[in-house]
Amino acid sequence: MNRTSRFAVALAPIFAFTSLVSWPALAQDTRPSQEEIIVTAQRSGAPMWTIQTPTGTVILVGEIAAVPKSTPWEPDRLTDAATSADRVIIRAQPKFSPGDVFRLIFAGGKITKLPGKTIAADYLTVEQRARLAVLESEYDVDYDRRSFLMSSFDLLARRLDFDNKTTKDPTEIVRKAAERADVPVSQPERFRGEDLLDNLAGADPQSHIPCLEAAMTATEAGQGIIAQRGDAWRNREIPAVMANPLEIALGTCWPWADDDVGTEIRDQWTGMIADAAKDSGVTLAVVPLRVLAEKDGVLDQLEARDFPIIGPEWR
Repeated sequence: MNRTSRFAVALAPIFAFTSLVSWPALAQDTRPSQEEIIVTAQRSGAPMWTIQTPTGTVILVGEIAAVPKSTPWEPDRLTDAATSADRVIIRAQPKFSPGDVFRLIFAGGKITKLPGKTIAADYLTVEQRARLAVLESEYDVDYDRRSFLMSSFDLLARRLDFDNKTTKDPTEIVRKAAERADVPVSQPERFRGEDLLDNLAGADPQSHIPCLEAAMTATEAGQGIIAQRGDAWRNREIPAVMANPLEIALGTCWPWADDDVGTEIRDQWTGMIADAAKDSGVTLAVVPLRVLAEKDGVLDQLEARDFPIIGPEWR
């Protein structure tokens, strides 16, 4: 496996037909009502909130990364709701150009390693380094020279293995359903790969220590937290999801915790949802739960704007 591939690994969710008849007076519109679309979406089991306005309805589906296969929910219901909506909003993937591949090669060391000849003990407290040493011994791995972000990703993805045996995420389910039904799809503005890599390469190593601490806590807690998080999500127990060590770790790590990138992500979502509330018909938006339900997140911001939000308690 070449250097670029290794780095990539490290960085490392039914159409309804109207009968055609010869007598116009007998033709019927079988498109579901707004209320029926809401009920269908709710039956999927995914936590969601609705904003009803004089002109339409916005359905906000709270998405978590890597829903376990053991989590009992009904993705087909979400598919049905998406095909009946007037429009959907889903997250966008970063936009990487061919030139960004070369930036990965040249900036890779700044992203994957600690600066210069420094080691983890140069930045961590004695207690933090001791915790990391225990995990290094348990998993036979050396984190001494790795960047704290890469160490965190390794702990979560390879040691805790949180993204193994998962179902399709809600974003992918809604994307495919909307494309099949020709439902308009909107996305927040995509971040350029160049900007993300520059942001990551220029970050102070100490800025990733909270991420490392959260990743260590999640890994120490063990794999049981994975199913607990999925069950709390399915049961619409939002505070329990947000308090889960895995969710805390994912929300504490880059890019969510970055002041510039994280803030822009939240502002984009709040603006798009506020705009959608002005439209007629039904808008189905799949939004990362941590962006929706965190303190001062999208739900808090929408509530501060006096939007009538109906759904489970999120704080």
